[in-house]
Amino acid sequence: LAFQTWPWWLPQQGDGDYVVLLHGLGRSSGSMRGMEAFLRRNGYEVVNINYPSRTADLETLTRDSVAPAIAKRCPRPKPIHFVTHSMGGILVRHLLADGLVPEARLGRIVMLAPPNQGSEVVDFLKHRWLLARILGPAFPELGVGTERPAPPRNGTAIGIVCGDRSINWINSTLIPGPDDGKVAVERGKLPEMADFLLVHRTHPWIMDAPEVQSATVRFLKRGKFLDPEAAALRL
Repeated sequence: LAFQTWPWWLPQQGDGDYVVLLHGLGRSSGSMRGMEAFLRRNGYEVVNINYPSRTADLETLTRDSVAPAIAKRCPRPKPIHFVTHSMGGILVRHLLADGLVPEARLGRIVMLAPPNQGSEVVDFLKHRWLLARILGPAFPELGVGTERPAPPRNGTAIGIVCGDRSINWINSTLIPGPDDGKVAVERGKLPEMADFLLVHRTHPWIMDAPEVQSATVRFLKRGKFLDPEAAALRL
């Protein structure tokens, strides 16, 4: 099989709204394959973007990699939703602040484990020269004290999912309160969020949790994570 058609087991694209997936720092679009498959089964046309997360700062990644990919791969005039993991949520904030997604087409946004208010782990590690060099220019921008673009205030519904399970106890000693090993639960939140969901999952794999995938589709459809009236999902 040609590389661009891999993996062959993904369900066929739906013909519904676009959903753009943005992975986190040091990951790839492969980390979002499970979410991609679930969204496809539930009728969405999924655009799983692979961007070079360790090569540039957040603004450059947004302008030179993510925005052009969206413009190329979302050509039809229908809504564009976003589902992000970790740093991907901050890239969406840059996209919207810079007007790189047409406001008329902007749908709902689901952020999974986002460092919206930064991470103490980044603050601790960003001065370690070798690690900072490996993780790239965007890494120190994810610290607690770093200024970020304001979330959209045009009525865009933002849903946030955070985990409270850690597999890295060393990281967790740096983080106050419940955390997922990378980000404190409280630092994932935004005052502007329309809904919030706490799950017993860890940072690297929160997007693969069945309850997170189901809640994501409910939010995209209805604007809330827990909806007993929602139609059955294709699991």
